[in-house]
Amino acid sequence: MPRGRWYAAVLACGPEALLSHRSAAALWELRADASGGADVSVPGASRRSRRGIRLHRTRSIDARDRAIRYGIPVTSVARTLLDLAVTVAPREFERAFEEADRRGRVSVATVERLLERSPGHHGAGPLAALVAEDRAAAAFTRSELEACFLTLCRDAGLPRPLVNVRVAGYEVDAVWPQERLVVELDGYAFHRTRRAFERDRAKDAVLQRAGYRVVRVTYRMLAKDPAAVAATVWSVLQSPAASSLV
Repeated sequence: MPRGRWYAAVLACGPEALLSHRSAAALWELRADASGGADVSVPGASRRSRRGIRLHRTRSIDARDRAIRYGIPVTSVARTLLDLAVTVAPREFERAFEEADRRGRVSVATVERLLERSPGHHGAGPLAALVAEDRAAAAFTRSELEACFLTLCRDAGLPRPLVNVRVAGYEVDAVWPQERLVVELDGYAFHRTRRAFERDRAKDAVLQRAGYRVVRVTYRMLAKDPAAVAATVWSVLQSPAASSLV
């Protein structure tokens, strides 16, 4: 475990130092850390970076953006995401944001308050965009998500699935019985908690044991890249029903 190394790095940088950026994301279990070093933020720092420490200088860090995890001073989850937005690739940043949301470690309100007190931060734009997407997803009902997916099927020339029918003891969102394909539509309000995540995976396992392929489609996938969703469904429909896609 790198926690001892992270703790030592923070101590070496002074009493105001905090683990941050990629290392903080790893400590909060939002992403894996394979860098071998430690990211540390220090308000008003004039220090030089040390070997094995990536020092990030910042004008100040609000008390609300400070936390302690496993005894290590670290940036809060919201502040970690703000810093991460300018440190990693956009898709990796989105995955970290989704993981924080799934684990219930950040809220839209907390992020919005952080953005209000962080004008000019380079990560504010990407983070605000994800928050806006989450607000839009939260307003999208299950029936609207289903209607959107059926419209996509029609526009892409996909055969119309059966909807809201029982398969292997579960109600599924869409199914092509002959092709043994189930599509589950993951709306924000219905699938965002860890308990829901585990329940969904248990359902997928039962369906797979019954011989069905399962493809999960989120609001974000439908909104941002419907062509990719259609291509995935077409590909699975046309492939032998011997493998599983989750």
